[in-house]
Amino acid sequence: MHFGPPSAPIRAVNQVSFEVQRGEAVGLVGESGCGKSLTALSLGRLLPEPQARWVGGRIRMDGHDVMSLSESELRRWRGRRLAYVFQEPSSALNPVLTLERQIREVLRLHRPEADTVEEVQRLLGRVGLTDGQRVRRSYPHQLSGGMQQRAVLAMALAGQPDLLIADEPTTALDVTVQAQIMELLSTLQRETGMALLLITHNLGLVARATHRLYVMYAGRMVEQGPTLDVLRHPAHPYTRALLRAVPRLRAGGVLEGIPGTVPHGSERPTGCVFHPRCDRRREACTSVDPDWSAVNEHHQARCPFWK
Repeated sequence: MHFGPPSAPIRAVNQVSFEVQRGEAVGLVGESGCGKSLTALSLGRLLPEPQARWVGGRIRMDGHDVMSLSESELRRWRGRRLAYVFQEPSSALNPVLTLERQIREVLRLHRPEADTVEEVQRLLGRVGLTDGQRVRRSYPHQLSGGMQQRAVLAMALAGQPDLLIADEPTTALDVTVQAQIMELLSTLQRETGMALLLITHNLGLVARATHRLYVMYAGRMVEQGPTLDVLRHPAHPYTRALLRAVPRLRAGGVLEGIPGTVPHGSERPTGCVFHPRCDRRREACTSVDPDWSAVNEHHQARCPFWK
């Protein structure tokens, strides 16, 4: 996915390849600016065109080529096959419509036979909003941040999607509500059998909620494997740096940051994209773009010097 003129492209997402199996929970982590949200929006073709340009690649779901769908087909596909929960529920909800009208809009488009007040009440109850009669008649500003996020989740579930993309779903919430939302997401994912793609910079969340993990840096994947395997035995220097930057509750602990910043898409370094910030770089890293190296049968890292 590129932005800008072809003569000077900004390579926002490049050489990204991953899969999510039915019923599986997959995590996608990385710093802000690494391309996580752009990747998520690309899956539903939600990025504005022609500002965003599809340079190459495929997006396939159950054998269907998403890139070949027409606009009318996309409208039916979004929400029914693929649904989103975004990080700012106050921005995702329409401030001048009640929650009932917003949820019924999804039902009317994707499940017209279920477009009833009773179904709205059931969906709100399923996400833990037990006072459904009051909540469904409320406007977004009349609800707390946690209740708004649950309402957004109810809207996403209304179409009974096969894949739910949760993009930083707990960013603006306090720690207690974060835990409640993540427990709710995991429970609903297990009960419905839908696939879950969890995008976050919080490694603690993915450790508890996902089966597999992809680590993203500067618009590309740099490490992938079973979640606990990647977190317990990180191979790529970037993954190791992310884990060192996690605050720890112990006396005298020192918080380690990662020097530098994620490079702009128009200023990608040659060779390994992480080498300007890497504490293990070698001369070859400045000129050779590394391929995947096997850590074990299911765990890979884009670094030949991971050992």
